[in-house]
This record gives sequence, structure tokens and C-alpha cells, in this order.
Amino acid sequence: MQTKNVKIIVFVPLTHCDIVRKAIGEANGGILGNYSYCSFSSKGIGRFKPNEKANPHIGETNKLEKVDEEKIEFICPRKTAKKVINAIKKVHPYEEIALDIYPLIEENDLKKYLR
Repeated sequence: MQTKNVKIIVFVPLTHCDIVRKAIGEANGGILGNYSYCSFSSKGIGRFKPNEKANPHIGETNKLEKVDEEKIEFICPRKTAKKVINAIKKVHPYEEIALDIYPLIEENDLKKYLR
């Protein structure tokens, strides 16, 4: 079943969080009823090891790295999700962006699953 919204989660180094959040809002991500630019963030540590083919924004090839990051999550209309993801990619500094997309169940559809 297609829902009208998805939840997108992206992991961003602290230096670029405000830039990414602005891009999300300008592309119409984070709309919740009468509110726009809605998101939730939690801080954590991203860990990775770029291989010899990588061109890392942070760190060195073949060396383990850890970076203070924010996990930014927000609701996005399914029909504009690709536009929002492209906006994130334009301003995100990483070569490979950790991005999750989840379909959502509408509240009115919950009764279909209750027996």
C-alpha cells in the first residue's frame, strides 16, 4: 500500500547540520500539517574506514575514523522525496551519504491492522 509520506533519515557531520536542514526545508521536506522545516536530531558518532578508491571529506584512506554527527530525521511527501534527497546531496559534504527512507502507515490505516 502506498502511503503519502516517507520518513527520511540522514547522518551529517556537525559542521553541515544547519546547511542540510535548510536544504531539506527549502525542498519541502519536513512538512507536518501547518508546520514546515520540521525535523528531529540526535547526536552520535559515525565510524568508517575509507578504502584506497575513496576520496573522503574527513579522514584518510585505509584508516579508521570517527566523526561527531547528527542523525536528522523528518517526514517528507513521497511525491517530493527525490527532490529532497537531491537537495541533501547538493550540500552534504560526504562522498557516500548514509541515508535511510522508510514508508509510513497513515494513522487512519491502523484500524485495518487491528483485529
